[in-house]
Amino acid sequence: MVSVQFLPQPLSLNPHLLSSKFVDHCFSFVGHGYRFNLQGPITKLSALRNSNQSGSYSKTEEVSHVPLLSCSEAYERLKAFREKIKGKQQFLAMYSSIFGGITTDPVAMVIPMDDHMVHRGHGVFDTAAIMDGYLYELDQHLDRFLRSASMSKIDPPFDRESIRRILIQTVSASNCRKGSLRYWLSAGPGDFQLSPSGCHQSGLYAIVIQDLSPTPLNSRGVKVVTSSIPIKHPQFATTKSVNYLPNVLSKMEAEEAGAFAGIWVDSEGFVAEGPNMNVAFVTKEKELIMPHFDKILSGCTAKRVLTLAECLLREGKLHGISMKNLTVEEGKIADEMMLIGSGVLVCPVVQWDEQVIGDGKEGPIARALLNLLVEDMKSGPPSVRIPVPY
Repeated sequence: MVSVQFLPQPLSLNPHLLSSKFVDHCFSFVGHGYRFNLQGPITKLSALRNSNQSGSYSKTEEVSHVPLLSCSEAYERLKAFREKIKGKQQFLAMYSSIFGGITTDPVAMVIPMDDHMVHRGHGVFDTAAIMDGYLYELDQHLDRFLRSASMSKIDPPFDRESIRRILIQTVSASNCRKGSLRYWLSAGPGDFQLSPSGCHQSGLYAIVIQDLSPTPLNSRGVKVVTSSIPIKHPQFATTKSVNYLPNVLSKMEAEEAGAFAGIWVDSEGFVAEGPNMNVAFVTKEKELIMPHFDKILSGCTAKRVLTLAECLLREGKLHGISMKNLTVEEGKIADEMMLIGSGVLVCPVVQWDEQVIGDGKEGPIARALLNLLVEDMKSGPPSVRIPVPY
């Protein structure tokens, strides 16, 4: 593997350095039950509701007059598209081993279509929170990241220390003090075959995200439902790959039922995990229980919570901490239930299907664990907090 000593300058994508000649076109396309008419480079946009449509795609409309765009025109249209998006997330910086540098231009934050992560799902990813200018549990997540890459037969383009340095420099370039860092290893670009044998080198990507959505803690907790989507086989569930279609469908199913997330149950009837978080319970005997990681993803945040929970054990608020199998019936009669993950931290569950958990309110252990985790993110030991040199 190559060792990276420094990052080269990002490639310039200044459209003024390219052809600026625009050809006036008019074309239409259909999506989400609307017809969109586009005139000029991106000068006029109108949407017409398709008749007898109720949110579904039209199968009878034809696309015509598709323009052939220059690189400059494509860039300008991508830029206009980005500017129209009013999302709750901002993308502040991206590293790509394809162009060997960092860009802060969201328009340039792209991945080649022939990357096998895109069209074959042959890639892995992980994340790390950014809190007050520190990366939280970067090394723990990076270790899992490389384990997932090994299980997916992806050889990283750089050694571990170089990848770590790249990730830290990407956060530094973003100037983000609070947000998240996501990063991917792919089989790399090369062709559209099934085998990655035509990929000359794996790809490393990283992006810094700042979430602008309000984050008040939900003191009422959330509702979950038992997922009907088939659970992943342990070989794939224990690998953090980009194959998240089951996870997406489980989340969508829950939202359609008015719930926050779906809970997977394994073939033996034991509680497994949520779509992107672990599950934990507090029994009536005040024992904190979490399912084994042998068939599900080993959650970095979940493991840290288990360590922090020892404080509650010493204080007498908990009488035990263990990892063992629980049936759905045992889980539903627990005093407390919670979801644990880097995206939700510690989220109390107050209802599972039609069963109210405990007294239907946020439990004291969930609240205590959340406070311990947030404090750890802000002032924990150097083993979990890596300073970013801005």
